[in-house]
Amino acid sequence: MTPESSDDPPPWSQSVNDVLERTDVSPDEGLSEDEVERRLERFGLNELREAEQKRWTEILADQFESFVIMLLAVAGVAAFAMGDVVESVAIFAVLVVNGAIGFVTEMRAISSIESLQDITEIEARVRRAGDEATIPAGEFVPGDIVILEAGDLVPADLRIIESSNLRVDESALTGESVPVGKTSDPLDEDVPLAERENMLYKGTYVTRGSAEAVVVATGSDTELGHISASLQETAEGETPLQEKIDNLGRKLVPFLLLVAAIVLVSGWLRGQDLFLMVETAVALAIAAVPEGLPIVATLVLGRGMWRMADRNALITNLASVETLGSTTIICTDKTGTLTENRMTVAEYELANGAVEITGTGLETEGSFRHGDRELDEPEDPVVREALEVGVLCNNASVSDQTGEVETTGDPMEVALLIAGIKGGIDQSELLESMPEAREVSFDPSVKMMATYHETDEGYTVAVKGAPRAVIDSAERVATDGDAETLSESDREEWLRKSDRMADEGLRVLALARKEVDSAEDPPYEDLSLLGLVGFIDPPREEVKPTIQRCQDAGIRVVMATGDHAGTARNIARGVGLVDTDDVDVIEGSEFDDPETLSQEETDRFVNASVFARVDPEDKLDLIDIHQTVGSIVAMTGDGVNDAPALKKADIGVAMGQRGTQVAQEASDMILRDDNFESIYHAVREGRIIFNNIRKFVIYLISSNLSALLTILIAALLAFPLPLLPLQILFLNVVTDVFPALALGACGGSDDIMDRPPRNPEEPILTRTHWAELGVYGLVISAATIGAFVIGGGLYAGGMGTDEAVTISFLTLAFAKLWHVFNVRDVASGVLMNEVTENPYVWGALGLSALILVGAVYLPGISLALSTAPIGLDGWLVVVGMSLVPLGFGQIEREFRRRVGTPKLGTMLERALPD
Repeated sequence: MTPESSDDPPPWSQSVNDVLERTDVSPDEGLSEDEVERRLERFGLNELREAEQKRWTEILADQFESFVIMLLAVAGVAAFAMGDVVESVAIFAVLVVNGAIGFVTEMRAISSIESLQDITEIEARVRRAGDEATIPAGEFVPGDIVILEAGDLVPADLRIIESSNLRVDESALTGESVPVGKTSDPLDEDVPLAERENMLYKGTYVTRGSAEAVVVATGSDTELGHISASLQETAEGETPLQEKIDNLGRKLVPFLLLVAAIVLVSGWLRGQDLFLMVETAVALAIAAVPEGLPIVATLVLGRGMWRMADRNALITNLASVETLGSTTIICTDKTGTLTENRMTVAEYELANGAVEITGTGLETEGSFRHGDRELDEPEDPVVREALEVGVLCNNASVSDQTGEVETTGDPMEVALLIAGIKGGIDQSELLESMPEAREVSFDPSVKMMATYHETDEGYTVAVKGAPRAVIDSAERVATDGDAETLSESDREEWLRKSDRMADEGLRVLALARKEVDSAEDPPYEDLSLLGLVGFIDPPREEVKPTIQRCQDAGIRVVMATGDHAGTARNIARGVGLVDTDDVDVIEGSEFDDPETLSQEETDRFVNASVFARVDPEDKLDLIDIHQTVGSIVAMTGDGVNDAPALKKADIGVAMGQRGTQVAQEASDMILRDDNFESIYHAVREGRIIFNNIRKFVIYLISSNLSALLTILIAALLAFPLPLLPLQILFLNVVTDVFPALALGACGGSDDIMDRPPRNPEEPILTRTHWAELGVYGLVISAATIGAFVIGGGLYAGGMGTDEAVTISFLTLAFAKLWHVFNVRDVASGVLMNEVTENPYVWGALGLSALILVGAVYLPGISLALSTAPIGLDGWLVVVGMSLVPLGFGQIEREFRRRVGTPKLGTMLERALPD
């Protein structure tokens, strides 16, 4: 046996004899044991190549490479060196929690490839040296003759030698839910994977019939092996949120170092105690580092995961919660996501016109529309005959004894039984009156199936199959109570009807019957054509309004399906993805390397909404094309073949009900209900989460900045220190973390999905936000300095400076607490908004206020912080001055709402430097 080169024709395009000759094997004898040993040595075990995985120590070390994490570590060491153990412990606790979450997440992610390995742990029958044996799948080699029956898993990639009534479930590989028929005839070289009817692929399984086949690929050379390799090669970069947080940290460092240096130098030059100024400068630097940011971000993302789980969306990658909010493209498959994944008879095409049937899925109630008439049960005898043939020529079953409709069998056969029930035909009663005497199983070579049923006059033969096969076998066509000869022109007309139905997105079967005297008469001669039956997997009712809401939110929905263009076009129109029949449907055969596409071709792919006959590599190319133009792409999938695309997408969305384990573990989100609407709700939650992250970042940094500016202004004005080092660190813990945590639990504003997705490149804080928090910081620090000056006047009678410092300390603290109300959305109301309606905010304020009062009046804490009781006059100053920033913030919010946030934002963006 010689290995196939890239120039060799693929096995599906070769005849059976050519494949056997190429693999150097006799189908009757199989390989000898000696030859098996040689091929095992040459090709290796039939196992997927294991990915090189990082050691757990390397994964753990990766969790601490973030710039903000390193900055916090430095701040923690500095706090410990200053003797502030509480601050130091708090910082290092943050580092440990974040590291643990990241470590667990990454360790779990590597199991997706291990799930692929599990598929090899099966056994199958093989013919070797003339004898049959059952061996582990890992021991198969190219050239082995494999024997398969219904229920068997396919152990390697096989070329079919011969088969009988073979049908195979390839959904794990292709995503197509309906079992496919197989044949041994050679095919064209460029036929897509989903249409390779003479091939069996590793990881699929036989649902009906039997086959003998020869192994043509094992291990990493199988289609499953290629997917495994793609999964290993698909890179996962740093998440957008991680990048944004690191960039934020890098911007903060120069500023906080500059301010700390100014405070240190100016105080020392004025004759202040050098050690006190060093302590103050270090305390300011520590306080300026938003140590609450990583832990609050983590907890907000975690809460988002819980909320999404309530909406049937399970998040497997924590940082993806935020990424969802910037999604601009949702690439979705069709079956089960946009549709019900339940075949339904939609219409019968008869000689005297079309008959439509209402009711979808397993609904057993429906009506029959024939022309202008709508009836509960059909009166046309040909319709009734077509319903009976569909029920008789059928191996499925339907039962509603438990109160719920339960089914077994092929989805299209189930749909025929449901259509019969709607027409008043019960399968068991019909079979009782017309017992089955013989079945001729579906044969892929003739593409028809027949059953013989006893009657008083002899036997009725019920036939269903591919339209061309049945039409070519028919001699007559049934009309109202009669039959007419079927001419060649009539046959062409019926084939055109079949093509028309297929173009409308229907799967089409033809139905026929005849009367014979013996059950041994041939089944497919002298048939009387009854008509065509069209099946559709109906769209989910909630999908159309959900797609409209996505479009209103500026999110484009793109359908990528393995179905034919006609089916894709029809479903796209039915769910509101397109509103015209004249839609550009791009087929998988048109895909090329994204890097070689012209600008015109790229624009066509980017603007297209419907893709048909796509395979796994096409999905990867589609993601590449959209990501190249800056889109954030969510991709849905359920099969093993979808795993690389799910991993490559910004958001991989796997199906929870029909998705394979591999697809689920390669994804960022799993839909427990396989429902497209759940994606919409997850995107909404993602937007809320980013807004909440932005809220508490603005809150944290403006609060920290106010302490910096308070000391800086005092230094520049040659004032005594209005805050002591330990007080600065105390406020950093008390007034920052609890309100920030509460802000992370805010609900979204009503109009959050009426806005377009934010620019994926947009940082957490834009220049407008930096200007906003700078102004807030100045106002809070000015109010604090004002309170310090007033406090100094109140206690100018020789009582010392402790009271004045306590007033400035409390003013800054309460100003920070009230400042939480200034970070509401501009468009929301003053009294009723996402902040005021958040009970956690009120709880955080109450807890923080109690702690602050304790810091003044509890002996141990007040002694450590150098605070003193301030009396009623002092509290009036604290309350009055701390409310000034709140009043300013609400006026600013109202001004921006009236002027228009976009307009004001544009003015600020132009005015501020980069």
